[in-house]
Amino acid sequence: MELFSWTGSQKGYRHSFESYQILIRKLGSESEFETIDRLLLQMKREGICFKESIFISIMRDYGGANLPGQTTRLLLEMRNVFSCEPTFRSYNVVLEILVSAGCYRVAANVFDDMLSRRIPPTLFTFGVVVKALCGVNEIDSALSLLRDMTKHGCVPNSVIYQTLIHSLSKCSRVNEALQLLEEMLLMGCVPDAETFNDVILCLCKFVRINEAAKMVNRMLMRGFAPDDITYGYLMNGLCKIGRVDAAKDLFSRVPKPNIVIFNTLFHGFVTHERLDEAKSLLSDMVKSHGLVPDVCTFNSLIYGYLKKGLVGLALEVFRDMRMKGCKPNVFSYTIFFDGFCKLGRIDEAFDVLNDMSADGLKLNTAGYNCLISALCKEHRVTEAIDVFKEMPRKGCKPDAYTFNTMIAGLCEVDEIEHALWLHRDMISEGVVANTVTYNTLIKAFLRRGEIKEARKLVNEMVFQGSPLDEITYNGLIDGLCRAGEVDKARSLFEKMLRDGVVPSNVSCNILINGLCRNGKVEEAVEFQKEMVHRGTTPDIVTFNSLINGLCRAGRIGDGVAMFEKLRDEGISPDTVTYNTLMSWLCKGGFVEDACFLLEEGVEEGFVPNCRTWSILLRSLVPQETLDRQRFYEAVL
Repeated sequence: MELFSWTGSQKGYRHSFESYQILIRKLGSESEFETIDRLLLQMKREGICFKESIFISIMRDYGGANLPGQTTRLLLEMRNVFSCEPTFRSYNVVLEILVSAGCYRVAANVFDDMLSRRIPPTLFTFGVVVKALCGVNEIDSALSLLRDMTKHGCVPNSVIYQTLIHSLSKCSRVNEALQLLEEMLLMGCVPDAETFNDVILCLCKFVRINEAAKMVNRMLMRGFAPDDITYGYLMNGLCKIGRVDAAKDLFSRVPKPNIVIFNTLFHGFVTHERLDEAKSLLSDMVKSHGLVPDVCTFNSLIYGYLKKGLVGLALEVFRDMRMKGCKPNVFSYTIFFDGFCKLGRIDEAFDVLNDMSADGLKLNTAGYNCLISALCKEHRVTEAIDVFKEMPRKGCKPDAYTFNTMIAGLCEVDEIEHALWLHRDMISEGVVANTVTYNTLIKAFLRRGEIKEARKLVNEMVFQGSPLDEITYNGLIDGLCRAGEVDKARSLFEKMLRDGVVPSNVSCNILINGLCRNGKVEEAVEFQKEMVHRGTTPDIVTFNSLINGLCRAGRIGDGVAMFEKLRDEGISPDTVTYNTLMSWLCKGGFVEDACFLLEEGVEEGFVPNCRTWSILLRSLVPQETLDRQRFYEAVL
């Protein structure tokens, strides 16, 4: 630098552009950027004509020094300070540096500036900008850019298509990714293995396993090998939809399966209770491939044994796991925890909790949820509350499922006030009360007949933004019917339709039963016709309610006709149907018809229960011997 300054100071000598460029390149390699800035200003004072190449060199040095912001500054100064018009070359360098540094937004702005100055972008420009837009999830803008390329005389290449397909797959836009892959092939661009893998993984996430399997075949036909992640995802997807044999075939095509691939198929065998094949695979894994089972392998086998109730074998695997130096993790204990809870062996679940603590492990929220749920099912709510209170002390925060389980458990034992207190505590803890929470509390109040309190909760539910679902409406309609407010129940059903909640058979049956119980059987019959018109098929519960309602209204003949109608529609009468109609026939003095009905039912496979015999005996005892004989014949 001293020599450069000395020679420049000599009389009659002036440095050329090339001299400055050589020095600036040397300084750039050593990140002497302040000196470079002084030299650029010196060049300007000396009236040296700038060339774009010197700025491109400096920009690359800024990129190498991880100073992407300086490249945009220099791009502006090229024109404004040094009167050197940047071409697509300068813009491409700046864009590349910005995108490499993750400055996607800035890159998009630089591209806009490039277009506004009518500087024609190149194929390279488009590739870099598409990557930038995808980096900030502006995929639609990137797709628009793809369509605009031809206007600038550019044809998309494999890199651009691959970038877009990767981003679409990452954002779960699988159909668009598939369409773009097809377009890519039609355009003569060759996708790489990663592109296929991206699409296959996305298909597997949406459980479109058959399409994913076909994509693997296409991939293999083109000479590409799926990676371990792809094989794992596809095998896992096949196992999830019950195609374990297909997963097994795919496994045989994996060149060098690793432990993850083995575990995927192993877990598939275990989940579908094919334990013998799972054990055979485990043996092959160790003997033929030299792989050592890891904690995931052992956890899967433990889960399989517990699922079948084979606790002894599960414990044996657990002991074997320890002996082989494989340390159990939280999931190992959680599997036991869940298994014991589902089997109703809660005390043993508590023993597992103690063992976990001894191993220095803490139960996670899912594990606590299992225990609280099991305790509530056994109506051991006091113990469930103790466990619930222990969670924060153990550094484990209750989630919506925890609160909902506790609220349901308290409501089951009619501790509604305590459940409401817990509901308020839930909100104060920042846990969002959802539709399940409100439905549980509403159902509890309706069971008590406290419709007013239930309505308050509905209002709060709407205010909090929790949508009313079919369960909410069903509970309210049933509660109103039980309170004799069937007109309000009918209005609520209509509101349910207006709100876009599609009623199921259960919803319709609740209202039909309510109308019948409240003496509005004709309205119930008409509603049943409306129900069919809306596309809801009546079931045995529908007909049972109508038969009972018609008979209760003294219309036994219509009840018998309804019985015949249900059989005409291919619905088999159940015990409730026979007992209901026989009871009303006997009450109406048609005991012989009741006996004929029983005979006919037995011939068609109906198995009378104690209620059936009780109905007939009460009616037949005062009757003549003929009736008794018919009764005994029916019994025999």
